[in-house]
Amino acid sequence: MKKNPLENLIENLSKLPGIGRKTAQRLAFFIMSMDKESALEIANSIVTVKEKARYCSICFNITENEICDICSNPERIRSLICVVEEPSNIILIEKTGYKGLYHVLGGNISPQEGITAEKIKIKELENRVAQGGIEEIILATSPNTKGELTAQWISDVLKKYKVKISRIAYGLPIGIDIEFADEVTLSKALEGRKPINA
Repeated sequence: MKKNPLENLIENLSKLPGIGRKTAQRLAFFIMSMDKESALEIANSIVTVKEKARYCSICFNITENEICDICSNPERIRSLICVVEEPSNIILIEKTGYKGLYHVLGGNISPQEGITAEKIKIKELENRVAQGGIEEIILATSPNTKGELTAQWISDVLKKYKVKISRIAYGLPIGIDIEFADEVTLSKALEGRKPINA
């Protein structure tokens, strides 16, 4: 039996990560209330991204070209690579004013999910380091079990190269009261403490 167009839209929106049926319904009704031009603009942008977007052949960021704008920018610090899990992480780090290059892993090592080091872009990172010219690798994987495991694995793989390996600091977010911090966050904040009278 053929589904009605609205039900079909709700079902398809439900396939997106973090979108449950109720949110999918709200989005579907919102799309229904939009003017045709705006709705078609959204639909066309989805088609365009599927047809034109690809992964950068160097860092695996999303781009329309063989090499992304960051890798091809001669003003970036070419001796510095920030390793991230997904292309979306780059958008956040760019807002900090970071001026180095990136390397997108495409996930984290997760033995429970069958994701081994070979299934993410660790070998490609090692190849970049082996070519020379890299002075520092910043590991910006998530501060959770999978992120820590991945960071440690990369650190072990790159140990044989003369390259500084650092890990992003994490701890208390700005603006929260210390009483609301959990012990793991507080412990990490204490470990990453920095002198203020230096």
